Amino acid sequence: MRILFSLIFSCLLTSNAFAGEALVAAAQDRLKEKVIYNGAYMRLDYPGGDVPANIGVCTDVIIRSYRAAFGFDFQKAVHEDMKANFSAYPKNWGLKRTDRNIDHRRVPNLETYLKRQGASLGISRKAKDFKPGDIVSWRIAGRLPHIGIVSDRRARDGNPLIIHNVGAGPQEENVLFAYKMTGHFRFIPQTED
Repeated sequence: MRILFSLIFSCLLTSNAFAGEALVAAAQDRLKEKVIYNGAYMRLDYPGGDVPANIGVCTDVIIRSYRAAFGFDFQKAVHEDMKANFSAYPKNWGLKRTDRNIDHRRVPNLETYLKRQGASLGISRKAKDFKPGDIVSWRIAGRLPHIGIVSDRRARDGNPLIIHNVGAGPQEENVLFAYKMTGHFRFIPQTED
């Protein structure tokens, strides 16, 4: 029985590592795109809606990377969860109902969704606790929500780089501990068979 448990656990670790690698590769593909930082409200198709490819914000790095790596649609997932559990989500924008055009593009909503999926890990100041493909969120200057993906590359100081868009388009930078961290997540979506 112990051998079977070890084998199952080993397979899960391998599949998590593979999923992290797939997500990092998709996020690194975002670095090739010229993207102007623009968080303007836009009407989007649903499901699978996206702003034009040449614009985006930090959440769009997450959304587009998950779509490319797993075919996972944060727009649909967040909308459905918010619709069913509206009171669980922040009301920072004075919302009285869901809005499938923008809800998934807001960091506090992604943080809430990921927590509700059981993907939340503890906040840490140790670089070794962050694996490729993890999602990290912060508050820049203590108030501006931000989010990015942990890379498989490391800075000279040993910190994993972060793939994010903080205003200059998608970048891979040493910012893991540059801002006040508010969330650390490891999310591998369930595939539908």
